[in-house]
Amino acid sequence: MKTLRKMWAAINRHMTLLRLLFVFSVLLYVIHEVGRDIQQISGQEVAETFSQQTPTSLLLMLVVGFIAVTPMLNYDFNIVKFLPGKFKKGYVIRSGWTVNTFTNIAGFGGLLGASLRANFYSKGATRKQILFAISKIALFLVTGLSLLCWIALFQIFVLHTGGVFARYWIWMVGGALYFPTVMLVTHFTDSEFFNDLTLKRQLSLMVGSSFEWLFCALFFIFIGALMGVKVDFAAVLPMFAVASVAGVVSMIPGGLGSFDTFMLTGLGFIGVGKADALVWLLFYRIFYYILPFLVGVLFFIQDTGSKINHAFEGLPMQLFQRIAHVFLTVFLWFSGVMIILVSTFPHLQEYNKVYGALYGYVVYFANQAINIIMGFLLIGLARGVNSRVKRAFWPTTVVLIMAALNTMWKDPSIKMSVFLVLVLAALWLSHKEFYREHFEYSWGAMLFDGISFVGIFVTYIIVGVYNTPNYQRMHHVPRAALFPTERVWLSGLIAIAIALVVLAIVYWYMHNGKSTIFKVPFDERRVAHVIDTYGGNEVSHLAYLRDKLLYFYTVDGEDKMFFMYQKKADRLIVMGEPVGDQQYRDAAIDNFMDVADKEGYSIVFYEIDEDLTMSLHEKGYDFFKFGEEGFVNLTSFSMQGKKRKSDRNLMSKFDRVGITFEELKPPFDADTLHELRVISDEWLDGQNESGFSLGFFDDYYLDQSSIYVMRSAEGKILAFTTNMPTHSGISSIDLMRYGKNAPSGTMDVMFIHLLQHNAEAGFEDFNMGMAPLSNVGVSRFSFIEERIAHLIYEYGYRFYGFQGLRNYKEKYVTSWHGKYIAYRRRNSLVFTMLQITMVVNAKRVTNKKEKRLLIFHAKN
Repeated sequence: MKTLRKMWAAINRHMTLLRLLFVFSVLLYVIHEVGRDIQQISGQEVAETFSQQTPTSLLLMLVVGFIAVTPMLNYDFNIVKFLPGKFKKGYVIRSGWTVNTFTNIAGFGGLLGASLRANFYSKGATRKQILFAISKIALFLVTGLSLLCWIALFQIFVLHTGGVFARYWIWMVGGALYFPTVMLVTHFTDSEFFNDLTLKRQLSLMVGSSFEWLFCALFFIFIGALMGVKVDFAAVLPMFAVASVAGVVSMIPGGLGSFDTFMLTGLGFIGVGKADALVWLLFYRIFYYILPFLVGVLFFIQDTGSKINHAFEGLPMQLFQRIAHVFLTVFLWFSGVMIILVSTFPHLQEYNKVYGALYGYVVYFANQAINIIMGFLLIGLARGVNSRVKRAFWPTTVVLIMAALNTMWKDPSIKMSVFLVLVLAALWLSHKEFYREHFEYSWGAMLFDGISFVGIFVTYIIVGVYNTPNYQRMHHVPRAALFPTERVWLSGLIAIAIALVVLAIVYWYMHNGKSTIFKVPFDERRVAHVIDTYGGNEVSHLAYLRDKLLYFYTVDGEDKMFFMYQKKADRLIVMGEPVGDQQYRDAAIDNFMDVADKEGYSIVFYEIDEDLTMSLHEKGYDFFKFGEEGFVNLTSFSMQGKKRKSDRNLMSKFDRVGITFEELKPPFDADTLHELRVISDEWLDGQNESGFSLGFFDDYYLDQSSIYVMRSAEGKILAFTTNMPTHSGISSIDLMRYGKNAPSGTMDVMFIHLLQHNAEAGFEDFNMGMAPLSNVGVSRFSFIEERIAHLIYEYGYRFYGFQGLRNYKEKYVTSWHGKYIAYRRRNSLVFTMLQITMVVNAKRVTNKKEKRLLIFHAKN
């Protein structure tokens, strides 16, 4: 007895080695047998049998093969019932498909399936729970095969069908005994392991396993029927059961070789030729094993990628989506250009090696005219795809599918098929990149497209000239540029005209997407509420100009901040820092950027301080120093000392002639406003007023704050300046204008009065305003743009008094603070500066009661 125990212990210690030796020996036998069978099969016969299959038959094999795999998903829907975790049906289907198709190909006695299931369903479960659940499922994996063996025995010994396979009765009996053995073990074993294995769950597993093996056998028979094999298909079922048992016992992954050897031999017994049997088995392997496995690989990659993506906070998926998006954009633009080129130069691919090599990756359509129209359409869609516009996705999808079908119909090839699959995969992978509601044409894109379209049109006209009989009689024309007839060229020209109309419609369609922004009239109450509650800044008063749009950031229905901005092309140019509760500044900026981005706009911040500039730099912004803003410290300002002697003399001179300084409070009567307008018009001398960052003469705007005036001894207004409330410890002014009758030095005297008046009012600082391009690019290490700006500052006095303005303010200013322009990286600074200039210098429509301001709302 002890000897037997020692022998059994030794066997257990070396069980893994013994299993490997068993599998290896079976594998050698299978290789020998399969090799011997294949030597007897004619390759020509196999090829002929393959060629006889119709596309319809192959499609049916594909569909039914995938259906035959589905019963195996029952194992996974049952395994999750044994575990505490909650899993969505879609996840179980994907995971189950992966596990079962992988196990079919490389089962390794269930080891691979167990490992994969442990990986997929480990959420919230202990190692013991996972191991128990997998083991319970494993018990029932071949119960369906066991029942199939009972059916086979019944066929052979009762119905006398397939009697030729009676010699394999031992295999069928062995398989048939598995089912009752499992039932006895699960019902009469008192173990914790079987506590939750209820009769209902057992029946579910047995039914699922039965359907799995029955579907598998029926699919095998279905393939033979589609192939037109003349055989008693009822007799195939017993042999299929025997071969399946042999495959399971061999422990070779998928029963590869062992199953096939038995089936080749058995099919021969019932009169199936070797070539037909081999093709039959190959189709079975392809449509039941290989193709479902490839889908499982995709699911596995998706699941693994999802986990990696989650571990790295979504960065890998974003990277793949960006790569797919770039690839798709380039392909669309490249295809559009190549199609137009081949329509312009019909034989170009024959003469240009580079074009000839690339031509194999181009989609094409029915004829030259349609090619030209679709070429322009692809270029237009490429622009929409590049801009990530939602409305570009489905038109792009439809056009690409049409192009792929037409291309494959005309010139089917494996290389092109794979390439088009990659293109469609890139489209699917990048679908989340399409999030913008509108297409907004940037100046850079407009310039590039304009040059491209004009170049295409001019080139086509030149090629048309080359194709005229008179030109061909006098000159040699390369064959690449020759058209079959002038009529073909003319149809292409008409197609270009149609294509431009189609392109305009596409751009219009993408531009007119659904807006997420509400538009309402200017609401003075809301503006005043934010400023009065949370304070303003040096530009907040400019909101009352009503020449800017406002974007309100609200929290729980209450306005917390607002931005003042104006639209120009695809840019929203924001004036200064946001106004309101500064604790929400970053949240408000992020919210505004998100909304603007979804609408297809890029935000530019104009004349902002260094603190906001650095904050925006962390959000992906570049910046440019636009100049400096001067401040006078009122607490230390004094008219005493030698430095102010000339100012004191000037003040005395004005006092002697009776010119006085006065503050006027709103509201202002019509006569006062008329008198001020006369002075303003004299000062403008017919020139257009600037705006946006500067105030302009507008009755409503002037009526929002006090106005300081210089009066003559006769009481007439000689000059005026408007107060610009900042609702902080800093005072400021906006408009400063004087009439033609104002004596020299009027504005200097007014400045001194303003400084003294605001100091007496308790203000600590006085904002003297901007000195554009001042102290910009003075270092040789400055950005090249700032160095150019410095040259403009030094030598641009003929166009604008940059240095003169700085020098004038320098007389009073005690400190200078930099002001910046912040713009998105990769945006053109040149275009940005031009757009700001256009917004600031836009022609003003003033003093119209019906003028409205659009306010955009954001809700948090």
